[in-house]
Amino acid sequence: MPAINGDRLWADIVATAGFGGTDKGGVTRLTLTEEDRQVRDWFIAECRSLGCTIEVDRIGNIFATYPGEDPSLPPIAVGSHLDTQPQGGRFDGILGVLAGVELIRTLKETATVLRHGLTVVNWTNEEGSRFSPAMMGSGVFSGASRLEAIEALIDRDGKTVLAALETIGYRGETAVGHVGFAAYVELHIEQGPLLEATATEIGIVTGVQGVRWFDVTITGTEAHAGSTPMAQRDDALVAASEIVLAVRDIARRHAPGVGTTGSAAVGPNSRNVVPGSVQLQIDMRHPFEAGLDQMQAALEQAIGAIDARVALSHIWSKQPVVFDPGIVDAVRASAATLGYSATEVVSGAGHDAAHIAGRCPTAMIFVPSKDGLSHNEAEYSSPEECARGADVLLQTVLQIDLK
Repeated sequence: MPAINGDRLWADIVATAGFGGTDKGGVTRLTLTEEDRQVRDWFIAECRSLGCTIEVDRIGNIFATYPGEDPSLPPIAVGSHLDTQPQGGRFDGILGVLAGVELIRTLKETATVLRHGLTVVNWTNEEGSRFSPAMMGSGVFSGASRLEAIEALIDRDGKTVLAALETIGYRGETAVGHVGFAAYVELHIEQGPLLEATATEIGIVTGVQGVRWFDVTITGTEAHAGSTPMAQRDDALVAASEIVLAVRDIARRHAPGVGTTGSAAVGPNSRNVVPGSVQLQIDMRHPFEAGLDQMQAALEQAIGAIDARVALSHIWSKQPVVFDPGIVDAVRASAATLGYSATEVVSGAGHDAAHIAGRCPTAMIFVPSKDGLSHNEAEYSSPEECARGADVLLQTVLQIDLK
């Protein structure tokens, strides 16, 4: 039974962390930046050296395909993303891409020939930290977003996605969505505490929580902090505080849902001025659409009860996803074959696999995250944990290939 080389995979993790590496051991590699270009170039060079063909589509997704025995069959795809959050970690996303490269090396050196080709994918802008929405490349690929609309999005400096793609040389010529996959399997760190807390080696991911994003604008009246009596204040930040607490309480009432107010911009943001405006960004998630409906209704009700001028906008959503039972079974069987402890989990974070599930049979594999940390420079999964995940990925691909 072929097995991946864990030391070689770990060496790749260490090496690629240098593209945008931070002093604290993390990575800042925002999508379509110079650092992103560097790691993309590295990925393509490695895959070409292994005999892969490379395609880059118009949104910058990269497809590296190692040939199979029967070119008439659609390839099996694995992968994830190379971009990170600001001051992010060295495992989030890239583990799935590097594991794909290691699978190809293993197939090559063991002379293992698949019937299907094996495609390793890097999806553009999974994180959504420079351009919103997240999961941008896979969203365009799956048809969830229009290419032209995504190309026109701008970052905080006013640069468009299209211009950023052209700047780093990754606006490809291949049509988006050109290729079909026999299946797609994504290896990822858990980004949560459950596997570590239960000393479980592998997470068998059965689906992904739905997500809804909201923008909130609260309009008050700016006034002098010293001469305006408390009873006569129209303080936008006080009203915003009530909304922040409401988001927390709504999530607690709708377990296992979660709610986060992740951004607040206060105007004029001066110590001695009563705030006249606040803008909030809210993220709500739940494994079921009905749960999201209930959470949104509760948010609207809570905002309606606040004595302030508040505008709520629902700006983006992703429905909950249930992964293909057949591919989930293949992951389960692979973990069992290798003797690894495993449990079923629903992903709390969004992933490219959630989009790709609408195009082909899809599932995910999780490995533990130390202390549940992710989007953090201290993010860590051990060499052994990463190797186990890659071995389960390899065995899952081998099982799919036999079907």
